[in-house]
Amino acid sequence: MTKKIAFLFPGQGSQSVGMGKDLYDSYPAAKEIFDTADKVLGKSISNICFCGPEDDLKLTINTQPAIVTTSIAALEALKSEFDITPTCTAGHSLGEYCAMYASGVMNLETTLKAIQKRANLMSETKGGAMAAILNAPEGSLEKALEEASSIGYVDVANYNSPVQVVITGDEAAVSKAGELLSAAGARRVVPLAVSGAFHSKYMEQAGEKFKEFVSELEINNAQVPVFTNVDASATILGAEFKNKIPRQIYSSVQWTKTIQNMIKDGVDTFIEIGPGKVLSGLVRKIEPDVTTYNIYDKNSLEEVVSSLKEELTKV
Repeated sequence: MTKKIAFLFPGQGSQSVGMGKDLYDSYPAAKEIFDTADKVLGKSISNICFCGPEDDLKLTINTQPAIVTTSIAALEALKSEFDITPTCTAGHSLGEYCAMYASGVMNLETTLKAIQKRANLMSETKGGAMAAILNAPEGSLEKALEEASSIGYVDVANYNSPVQVVITGDEAAVSKAGELLSAAGARRVVPLAVSGAFHSKYMEQAGEKFKEFVSELEINNAQVPVFTNVDASATILGAEFKNKIPRQIYSSVQWTKTIQNMIKDGVDTFIEIGPGKVLSGLVRKIEPDVTTYNIYDKNSLEEVVSSLKEELTKV
């Protein structure tokens, strides 16, 4: 049976103390990724992943390289156990760097240096707030954003699924929009514990600084397409990645359209690789009929490899 498989990689918020430890202990390929990350980053990102403390892991300057390292370690552990090539890849926000790595756009050292620089720049931008909105009635989001914008800047950071978006911007405006959406019948409004208004115009200066940094990086054409956050389109050319990578910091994450476009291209199986199960849940909200898998530790990797071997040998 021929399946079209997409690799997906999670973003900030999926981290937890202890992540990656049993992959490190069980798979030499995963251990090599963590050991390399410690050297390239000049700090023990492995210790932050495995031991915390949680307050250190939650700092953006640590969270982003920690999730990328863990996700790539899980990817390399999978590849060491099973010969699999995806049809395409995608990652949610910082997860896009793992997708680019998986597609051959950047090597490991470049990926790690890029995500650390991104994290540093985003951490330097203070102020603003974010909130997740669940099950807002149709039309209420646009109305709430328009009304709340009278007291400050507010926009959509993430279009995560048809029933979940994340808003970003001035603290007062985000709070006001949340109140309006609750009053309009949204099921939940959840303020997010973040250091700033990610994926908003507040990040434009960070994006411009990052553009200078990215211009010096070795960026290759993708071996398999990466569906990029800024436009949900399949991207192959290295020059396009150089253009999109800095913009991603201050642009909305078009996750719903990304998954829909992958499915339009024939993808029927999604493998989320990295800590947590958030993306698989979002995929099922977008399209319940596709197959999803998660790889985040040794047991889940073994289960997925067993399932894939069975599925891919069916006639």
